[in-house]
Amino acid sequence: MTATPYDAIVAAPTFCLGVRCDEDEITNIDFLEPCPEVAPQTPLAAEAARQLRAYLADPAFAFSLPLRPAGTAFQRRVWAAIAAIPGGQTRTYGELAKALRNAPRAVGQACGANPYPLAVPCHRVVASGGGLGGFARERGGFLLAIKRWLLGHEGSLPR
Repeated sequence: MTATPYDAIVAAPTFCLGVRCDEDEITNIDFLEPCPEVAPQTPLAAEAARQLRAYLADPAFAFSLPLRPAGTAFQRRVWAAIAAIPGGQTRTYGELAKALRNAPRAVGQACGANPYPLAVPCHRVVASGGGLGGFARERGGFLLAIKRWLLGHEGSLPR
């Protein structure tokens, strides 16, 4: 059996979530194609798996995971703004860009670089005019289907 690079893998309805962590901080959460779950390998991975399952059961769940500081100063500003978007609501790339005094494309690039999806809910950032926009640096396919599922799960799917 080949060892997984994840400290836990949690199954969602149409995808999986891979968690990487050390003893003290989450270092990555990745969207994965459907695959077998992997039991948590550490106490923090167990807590991350618990919180991810809680969100999957209740979209109003609020994450409280210790996330390793990552990214540039600008990316961290974008991620903080994203983390402030309440569940069940969305903001456009343009709205965030205006609030951050930057360009929508730069906000989109920072969203795509987010190492902690769901805990930092970048799926709540959508295109102006009601479109989904991109997701995790993709404009279609598997990852955009996840964004659509997440927004539907939260009751905020754009028309």
